[in-house]
Amino acid sequence: MIEPLLLTAARISTFDQQQLLTNASGFFFARDERLFLVTSRHVMFDEPSKHFPNRIEIELHIDANNLARSTGFSIPLYQHSKSLWRQALDKSGEIDVAVIELERGALPPTTHYSAFTPQHLLNPLDQIEVGTSLLVVGFPLGFHDTLHHMPVVRHAAVASSFGLRFQGEGYFLTDARTHRGTSGAPVVMRVPNPDPTHGGPPWLLLGVHSARIDVGTRDLVLDEALGLNCAWYADILLTLTEA
Repeated sequence: MIEPLLLTAARISTFDQQQLLTNASGFFFARDERLFLVTSRHVMFDEPSKHFPNRIEIELHIDANNLARSTGFSIPLYQHSKSLWRQALDKSGEIDVAVIELERGALPPTTHYSAFTPQHLLNPLDQIEVGTSLLVVGFPLGFHDTLHHMPVVRHAAVASSFGLRFQGEGYFLTDARTHRGTSGAPVVMRVPNPDPTHGGPPWLLLGVHSARIDVGTRDLVLDEALGLNCAWYADILLTLTEA
């Protein structure tokens, strides 16, 4: 029995035409009858690093009884020179989260996956304490179970006051060991008493992992990296997936 949480994640490869550029992480988010792939916005487009892919490819399981069977699914990022993904702005600038809608009918008919839904987002009345245990589900440096095409999971903890915008930005901090390729991974907390009517994985989706945080004054010889990361609040998905 495969945990549904592991089936929410998708390994993303970015391409310029046929040239492989980078690897990243993403996950599925379903709203009503629509299905979206969620990742970091800088996976789709990143001016500072001159990263300008024109398509991405995700790996899909195509046999629920044999996870070794998979196929690549290509997703164009532009149509008629216009971007197909959705991103958002707030008063502090760009939010490093993007979604792109997937045509369910275009997926292989036997595609096997799990998806988060709006019911997996945090209730505004829920309280998350500093130090709360989290998981980050993704593909660090592209590393994964290459036989069964499954992600790996890293432990994390809430490292800033949850609910406050850290330094005015739309994210909170996590304490976790992360690597390139984890961008776009879901940051989740286990639900103590899950409601079976919600379906999907028994987890709360708290954030979308974006990047490691560093200090510009850090002495690269004397000081270790902070080991902190920013995760954008997942409730932005309600805005990005509106009809």
